Amino acid sequence: MTEYYPPASFHFRVEFLDIATISNDVLFQSVSGLTGTMETETVKEGGENRFSHVLPVRSQYSDLVLKRGVLKDSGIITWCREALESFSFQPITVLVHLLNDKHEPLITWNIVHAWPKKWSTADLNAEQNSILLETLELSYNFFTVNHSTKK
Repeated sequence: MTEYYPPASFHFRVEFLDIATISNDVLFQSVSGLTGTMETETVKEGGENRFSHVLPVRSQYSDLVLKRGVLKDSGIITWCREALESFSFQPITVLVHLLNDKHEPLITWNIVHAWPKKWSTADLNAEQNSILLETLELSYNFFTVNHSTKK
């Protein structure tokens, strides 16, 4: 039987390196923003009117957005509050692991030099029966992707 299959996107784990966390502190409902694009520059060549040259300039990465239910005690939120309230930034590495059916990483995104850019909670609404969610938005320099070699 072949080992390849399209993996499910709902089985993942997030790790915050260098932050003391409790077990529920890293359980997220969703992760988005694992996007890299190439910034370009257009150069027009003198005497050439048929086209312009489009050249790569640098990579750009969108913000990492993490959503979860609000926790009372959270090392991650303490880290965010120190940045937002005290302007004390401590960039860290964040790992996002896509897991297989044995809870082993299939793909790992290594997010480098992440720092909290925004922290928000969902609206409080007495007409809805839902869990209060918080959203963390992290800026970072770049990410690398590692694929597991386990069979």
